[in-house]
Amino acid sequence: MLTLAAPLLAVVAGTAPPAAADGPGVGAPWVVTLGDSYISGEAGRWAGSSNASSSRADALGPTAYFDNAAGTGEQIPRCHRSRSAEAYVGGGVNGLNLACSGATTATSAGSTFKPGIDFYDDGAGRVGQARALQQAASTRNVEMVVVSIGGNDFGFADVVTSCVTNFLTSPSWWKNYCNDDRSVTANFTPANVAAVRDRIAGAFQNVRTAMRNAGYADGTWTLVAQTYPSPIPRGDGFRYAQGGYTRQSVGGCGFWNADATWANDVALPTINNTVRAALTQSGVAGGTVLDLAAAFNGRRLCESGVGLYEERGIASWRTAGAVDQTEWVNQIRTVSTCCASSPYYIQESIHPNYWGQLAARSCVRQVWNGGAPRGGSCTISGTGLVNGEPRMQLR
Repeated sequence: MLTLAAPLLAVVAGTAPPAAADGPGVGAPWVVTLGDSYISGEAGRWAGSSNASSSRADALGPTAYFDNAAGTGEQIPRCHRSRSAEAYVGGGVNGLNLACSGATTATSAGSTFKPGIDFYDDGAGRVGQARALQQAASTRNVEMVVVSIGGNDFGFADVVTSCVTNFLTSPSWWKNYCNDDRSVTANFTPANVAAVRDRIAGAFQNVRTAMRNAGYADGTWTLVAQTYPSPIPRGDGFRYAQGGYTRQSVGGCGFWNADATWANDVALPTINNTVRAALTQSGVAGGTVLDLAAAFNGRRLCESGVGLYEERGIASWRTAGAVDQTEWVNQIRTVSTCCASSPYYIQESIHPNYWGQLAARSCVRQVWNGGAPRGGSCTISGTGLVNGEPRMQLR
């Protein structure tokens, strides 16, 4: 049986309202997370995967994304701010999660509201994440802001959809790869990379403006730009052959080998290098980088060495050692396998799950470094759990 006291108690502490006298430089420190699904907690309900029974992997249950004050629903539908999200580092540090699954650098105010890292305000309570940060920081002692943004500006979801569609609709003797599709390559042209870099840099500058407006002097808080982890292995690292449909129908990882290798060798480095360049371009003083590119290596979706619960002969996520034998990234689900009669959401696909979220939380805690934030690359450092979290090391 796993003991989860420290991480989950931190969630409760992190959602408590600040004391009235708190504000810049006053009161207990806060860590705030901004950005998209890779930091909001998307897929944080699930610890590993099972095609036999969802209950084997259901770590947080149907209320996993309920983040309103009463704990009865979401503040913003489908932002999926899970209780396992990385904001809640504990140890006397409060956490506030303002990120939203599906967010880009700019707010999308359509039928599905997605706050970007801007100052959008419709006057009816819907605000951009920079505006929300400004409001929160004025009554909290915010000392570190961690931002994951840019993946959706590169069309991440559409790229994944193209790759899986091509896998499912072309035979192994005439493979149709996504990495040369015009709709995919258009995201990675020099012109688009430059445009996305500018937008990310602007988002970082919006964070700085929000903090200034809330009363913080530059240098009294730290901006941490978080890069994206690799969610699937290179082509030679899959445990399922690419012939037939097993890779998707069983593993939920329908990529041709060549596309998986391209994703790791070209797409991911391009996105992460753009985030790094944007931080430099932004000119935000004291900004640093949390590099998660290799954080899940060895535990990625469909990677050799881990498996579904039924494949590994493990009863459930509560079984001792489950964290080392199951995946830290959620399966890719399609319309035909989700979701009317199941508890899954398609948007949870290919995101860090419960184990992945807790691993990233450990990395953020090490970046916090007792109040002297530092950057670095975070990777798995051993097996088992420490205070309910995977063993991770920041270097």
